[in-house]
Amino acid sequence: MGIDPGLTRCGVGVVEGSVGRPLTMVDVGVFRTPADLDIARRLHRLEQQIEASVLQHRPDAVAVERVFSRRDVSTVMGTAQASGVAMLVAARHGIPVHMHTPSEVKAAVTGSGRADKAQVTQMVTRLLRLTQAPKPADAADALALAICHIWRGGATNRLEAAVAAAKAQAR
Repeated sequence: MGIDPGLTRCGVGVVEGSVGRPLTMVDVGVFRTPADLDIARRLHRLEQQIEASVLQHRPDAVAVERVFSRRDVSTVMGTAQASGVAMLVAARHGIPVHMHTPSEVKAAVTGSGRADKAQVTQMVTRLLRLTQAPKPADAADALALAICHIWRGGATNRLEAAVAAAKAQAR
């Protein structure tokens, strides 16, 4: 499950697949909260929506975009708070959380860490063999996070699992 955190729009995308095998989109959506609600209630709504998605899909892992910015601190704060909610929900269910930077996601999906949103959306559409591009961009970004994790994080997880299994056998 990929989560593109945001206080106003939070993209959530579920992708099945593995390295070297075709990927399949299971679900995608954007959770919205009204700007006129206080932040605590907005975060609570996001928590409920992410919780419902986790319960419905039971993902093996949750990939969340790593928050960073040099500009608008108020936007970064809301994004960071939404990111924290996503990580909390995953932790509550014992689901591993992995963080990926925007440039890491872009590089994994398009081959360039400097790709624009249109290029990311185009490649997500192509990789998942979709008839239409996922909209809005938050939906495509969530799917891109899931794809990036399958391709990059999934290999790391298998390696970690193999090392842990070898250590357990050595005992």
